Amino acid sequence: MSHRGPRVLRLDALARVEGEGALRLTVNDGTVAEARLKIYEPPRFFEAFLVGRGHDEPPDITARICGICPVAYQMTACQAIERACGVTIDDQLAELRRLLYYGEWIESQSLHIHLLHAPDFFGCPSAVELAREQREAVERGLRIKQAGNAVMEQLGGRAIHPVNVRIGGFHRVPARAELAPLAERLRRIQEDAVETVRWVAGFDFPEASCDYDLLAMQDPGRYAIDSGTPAAMAAPDSPGSDRAGPVRRFAVDEFEQHVVERQVPHSTALQSELDGRRYLTGSLARYAISGRWLHPLAAEAARAAGLGDPAAGAVVRNPFRSIVVRAVEVAHAVAEGLRIIDDYEPPPRPYVELPPRPAAGCAATEAPRGLLYHRYAMDADGALTQARIVPPTAQNQAAIEEDLRRVVQTRLDRPGAAATDEELTALCERAIRNHDPCISCSAHFLDLTVERA
Repeated sequence: MSHRGPRVLRLDALARVEGEGALRLTVNDGTVAEARLKIYEPPRFFEAFLVGRGHDEPPDITARICGICPVAYQMTACQAIERACGVTIDDQLAELRRLLYYGEWIESQSLHIHLLHAPDFFGCPSAVELAREQREAVERGLRIKQAGNAVMEQLGGRAIHPVNVRIGGFHRVPARAELAPLAERLRRIQEDAVETVRWVAGFDFPEASCDYDLLAMQDPGRYAIDSGTPAAMAAPDSPGSDRAGPVRRFAVDEFEQHVVERQVPHSTALQSELDGRRYLTGSLARYAISGRWLHPLAAEAARAAGLGDPAAGAVVRNPFRSIVVRAVEVAHAVAEGLRIIDDYEPPPRPYVELPPRPAAGCAATEAPRGLLYHRYAMDADGALTQARIVPPTAQNQAAIEEDLRRVVQTRLDRPGAAATDEELTALCERAIRNHDPCISCSAHFLDLTVERA
């Protein structure tokens, strides 16, 4: 079959998605003319129905935006409201929040690595088939995920949509003895996490490069997750380069001056530009911008996995290798979680009171899939008058579309047999799953229709 002719590839439904999406790829005379990642789920209007609610309600309401990373929405909402109220949460309350966030990172990243992404590298249609070939690895991934869930249940009250989080802190904080079982559980999976890095580092990675600006939080001295300021690394001067570009930082309250959203006809999700340029947020951006502050255990695992030396500012721009970076982040989260538990002393009170005042506040944190931004304004009674939420996948949509265009074009340009519809479908699925977009936990098959003129 020749690909020298008009072809329209329609992937009408992304399966196993949190939300609904599709892909339309147009090829004219061997050139990929257009790649459109269509997010066609009806708008959910979370921002609209937050308006008029009390200033203490966003953590519980926004957690329902995502069943996979509710803590990210809770933590970002809490910080934005707290900044509006002029209150900063620090010391042990802040550390407990960070531990809860690590629990989400551990469970979410492990889910993606072992059940959703790894099957691509073995030609398996699902994790069930992968378990037949790689039973030990899948069981290891489930142990890691269960440990992350245990952290969320202990601190959040339950693993999905935690109920113990509130503005100013928690409804209840644990005694030191209550965290001992968590520490033991994390110690048991620490070697599992390192072994997972070794496992995924051995996968066969196609050649690819995402030559975009990278955006992530930066908090010098620590691998940013729930603190810091936005930092953008410029795209490399030459395509395919893994050299670190210059980094520019801006205050979180300047976020909307730099990140501009726009509507595109084929998606109900807004697409974003960073200072007028396409950009990427997520694991690759975090590793490039904050890799030097990884826990030593995770940094050594990264070096052994061939990701370069994070202490020297290594950059990974092959999106297919994002699975390795995610595994390194899991190892970091486990090690740092243990540190927090070892150093923990119960705070004198579970939360800080936040009396409302007429003000606005914004915050950003690092969800597993990338930077998440919230802004709220309230009146003197604490009723919200404005709400703005910018999730990671919406920011990454344009970059994912460009990745799709590039990887398909590379395949079409390869000498030899022409690409079949089935091959292009599989390639597009892989390219999308590299970014673990949260229109999904990630799809594992797509329905493909090819139209020929």
